[in-house]
Amino acid sequence: MCRWAAYLGEPIYLEDIISRPGHSLVRQSHGAMRCHTPVNADGFGIAWYGDRAEPGLYRDVMPAWSDPNLRSLTATVRSHLFMAHVRASTGTATSRNNCHPFAVGRWSFMHNGQFGGYDGWRRSAEVLIRDDLYPHRKGATDSEALFLCALGEGLAEDPCAALARATARFEALARSRGAAPHVRVTCAFSDGERLYAARYASDDQAPTLYHRWSDTRGGRAVVSEPLELDEADWLEIPQGSFCVFEGERVSVTPFAPQPDRVAA
Repeated sequence: MCRWAAYLGEPIYLEDIISRPGHSLVRQSHGAMRCHTPVNADGFGIAWYGDRAEPGLYRDVMPAWSDPNLRSLTATVRSHLFMAHVRASTGTATSRNNCHPFAVGRWSFMHNGQFGGYDGWRRSAEVLIRDDLYPHRKGATDSEALFLCALGEGLAEDPCAALARATARFEALARSRGAAPHVRVTCAFSDGERLYAARYASDDQAPTLYHRWSDTRGGRAVVSEPLELDEADWLEIPQGSFCVFEGERVSVTPFAPQPDRVAA
């Protein structure tokens, strides 16, 4: 499993989330505490929004703790909305194209979780990607395939419904041709204006997800694990939830993909 963190609010230096806190994302890359794999060393990535509609993107295969370029970038770049990810592969190769976040146009996406037995039905998952979106398929992960499928399902028009339909299609394949656990997912994505997140599993073991507003930063962090171990005001997002973060506003609604209503 991977770890990730996202931020929306007043512009801050990326390091204020990614590397400076006591349990920052960089620290989680070699010492995660709320997942089965404490070391997440199979690459990392950042997507951040600035003056342009499309996000900046930096990804590499090095462990996050050992890349001096990451330290320099996060110490000098400020953004009002950014996402960062440290990867622990569930089977696909350690390559830059498999590192999160993924970006298409103004959209960026990152994911933590798994679809059971994905290697056995990966070809069928690829078929779910719309033809005009398939040229954006650069890697081999289930995460990128889910993102592209969701874009084709109408992510720009109805993010919750589109992600639910895409997840349901993948879950149907996992149930019919894969293995348990069929789905364990937390993901975050953005169009540069709002931040979206979902937490879902086909069992009761969805990966952890929290959020917290900071008056000091003037913004909200959405994370796999709290960034400070001594802060008690992090709010856990319930399993089966879809969240929309916009300014100080938070909307949490049910997220319930229905794999029984799609063809496997």
